[in-house]
Amino acid sequence: MQHQENMPTENDTKSDDQATEATQGAASTVDAAAAEEVVDVVAKNAQVIAELEAKVAELQDAFMRAKADGENIRRRAQEDISKAHKFAIEGFAEAMVPVKDSLEMALKVETPSIDSLKEGVEMTLKQLSAAFEKNRLLEINPVQGEKLDPMKHQAISMVPAEQDANTVVTVLQKGYNIADRLLRPALVTVAQGK
Repeated sequence: MQHQENMPTENDTKSDDQATEATQGAASTVDAAAAEEVVDVVAKNAQVIAELEAKVAELQDAFMRAKADGENIRRRAQEDISKAHKFAIEGFAEAMVPVKDSLEMALKVETPSIDSLKEGVEMTLKQLSAAFEKNRLLEINPVQGEKLDPMKHQAISMVPAEQDANTVVTVLQKGYNIADRLLRPALVTVAQGK
């Protein structure tokens, strides 16, 4: 009899089979829901990846255009600098050509008088001064008694004088500035201390 008690009955076997089927049915329902969820996540990820790839392509295109623009700007700037170096003196040369013409015409006169030569030289000097002014080439011509400025004047010697020490006594040679840059200092003598 004991043997019968340990043996599963037909009802027990049926309920085990039903339980297994129910478990399998529940598992397949859960697997289907999980699979559906995974498919949704993969689809969303694919969409996000496609959007990001499009954005990367757009940014890469914008970068390449900006790089090309930068290269063009750099190239044009180099060309402008090259032209500026090449033709920097062009304006000054244009202003000097009439001065040369005037000097050549003065030499062609066969019997010049002192007065006509003086008048021609004065007119040529006016042309030259106008050319200097137009091109911002300005004279440095200190007056007597002006304080020595080592940025514009070069003292050649010190001489005894009846004025304050380190002031200009005489100008031996005018100086010149181009714009605000010293081209040549004025050569001067200065007063010694009393």
